[in-house]
Amino acid sequence: MNNFSYITPKENRALIRGGKYTQQTSGMSMGYLQVNVVILPKDFANDFQKYCVNNSKACPLLEVTDVGSIDAGKLATEVDVRVDLPKYQIFKNGLLVDSPDDILNYWQDDFVTFYLGCSFSFEDKLLEEGFKLRHIVEGRNVPMYKSNLPCASVGPFKGNMVVSMRPFLKEDISKVSQITKEFSFAHGDPIHMGDPEAIGIGDINNPDFGDAVTINSNEIPVFWACGVTALEAVKSAKLDIAITHAPGCMLICDVLSDDLQGNR
Repeated sequence: MNNFSYITPKENRALIRGGKYTQQTSGMSMGYLQVNVVILPKDFANDFQKYCVNNSKACPLLEVTDVGSIDAGKLATEVDVRVDLPKYQIFKNGLLVDSPDDILNYWQDDFVTFYLGCSFSFEDKLLEEGFKLRHIVEGRNVPMYKSNLPCASVGPFKGNMVVSMRPFLKEDISKVSQITKEFSFAHGDPIHMGDPEAIGIGDINNPDFGDAVTINSNEIPVFWACGVTALEAVKSAKLDIAITHAPGCMLICDVLSDDLQGNR
């Protein structure tokens, strides 16, 4: 764990807002909810909300703001979504055009913000139970891959599921699955374990997002649905403008993950 693990979400957001932290957020403010962020013009909000509902394993929807709002609703207080994430992605016509540390210059009054559950929220519980997470041990972002698992399309939003991967010993997988199943608001239990090629991943050592991690010979790769699925759907929609978090760079909320277990 690092120095950011045991300070409050508000303190970590202040560091991020002040430009003092611009990296991935895994392990920060242990025990607190972290969320993916998608920001779209209001004309596409209804379709995207339906997309999330129809693909809730990959895109568990926790909060939707009013048009033009910069807050996070019930998830956190004193939030300014324009500056409280370490890094963002700006898409225009489906192309990534910028990866800024804030989106003040891109903000529009017709934006609607969606907050989606993130697997970083169940990582704290795994750590509490004594499991080591390779990407944290190695100081890397969790590896994420495009799969061949199709999502249900809604309007312009479509694409396959993106998955995150963490390696575990075979004898530990049952307990890991039981623990993460309680976090349905954060993707829940794994969607696949074992052979990466079975879900369309050709090279486990070359993730599409995040960083490669060591997988020891006695370990099995375990895959969870990932919120980057929503980012891929946004890209496929080819909107005039859309904004998301950068993979691994989440909003840290004031809600304890334990308070949401079994509630969604």
